[in-house]
Amino acid sequence: MLHQTIRPRRLRAGDCLRRMVRETRVSPDSLVYPVFIAEGEHIYREIPSLPGQYHYSPDELPRLVEKLQRAGVSRVLLFGLPAHKDPEGSAAWAEDGVVQQGLRRLRELDPSLYLITDVCMCEYTSHGHCGVLCGSEVDNDRTLERLAQIALSHAQAGADMVAPSDMMDGRVAAIREKLDQNGFPGVPIMAYSAKYASSFYGPFRDAAGSAPAFGDRRAYQMDWHNGREAMRECALDVQEGADILMVKPALAYLDLIHEARQRFDLPLAAYAVSGEYAMAKAAAAAGLIDEHGVMCESAIAVYRAGADILITYYACELAEAMRKGEIG
Repeated sequence: MLHQTIRPRRLRAGDCLRRMVRETRVSPDSLVYPVFIAEGEHIYREIPSLPGQYHYSPDELPRLVEKLQRAGVSRVLLFGLPAHKDPEGSAAWAEDGVVQQGLRRLRELDPSLYLITDVCMCEYTSHGHCGVLCGSEVDNDRTLERLAQIALSHAQAGADMVAPSDMMDGRVAAIREKLDQNGFPGVPIMAYSAKYASSFYGPFRDAAGSAPAFGDRRAYQMDWHNGREAMRECALDVQEGADILMVKPALAYLDLIHEARQRFDLPLAAYAVSGEYAMAKAAAAAGLIDEHGVMCESAIAVYRAGADILITYYACELAEAMRKGEIG
């Protein structure tokens, strides 16, 4: 019988040993929870396309804060659902806009929360596109002015960080300049650097009411055939002053998360998007998968690829799993 000197199974013999030699370690501090704030009052409704996720009006945000505190999650990414939309998306930068209201309310409820805001126009425009239109096309440079205005309004309302998701050329530089010129040089920018025109966004567009009224977003979001282009987008965001880079979606783009980790030194975020969450929920409801196991395994795949930050609808459940030692 062959003498077996090298036995990798030795380090898998028990849970205590397996946890000691893990290569990928994670913490609840790396989790960001997406939140949908709806304009109005007494709104607390489950989102049909995202079971377990809710729309909250500003007066119902104590429910959210209680959930976050119970889970030990202290970082959120805010999206707004305005009561009224127009072609310019003017509610996005209004002083009393829905995200601005949510920021002030959350700051009152729990000053320790770290508040990140999505900076885009698709939820606010009547046409559903991510910028100002010129005919049927999004006008890149006119949109930059609006995005910078939105980011400034969020900072003025109390945002700790802004996260432009529009994929306009030059938006990080425009936002950085606007923030710096108006007394907010310390507000970081988390750029949606490699954001793809993905089919995984369907449930989000239902949740945020942001589906385009015509056409699609392929003229500004990335073609999912392209990987080298994603690295170019990341490099441009670094040059323009981004503080954190992001790849979105996550699971279908693990190769690009890995590549970005190898090329860039900035913190790297990955967004496990609505379609990823909804598929797991649907498969679990049909009895086809172990939802908890799939949640944990999928998250570790993203971290293992190189992400430092995970934006996920499972943030509260993952934080609990981390505390119990089931993951990380």
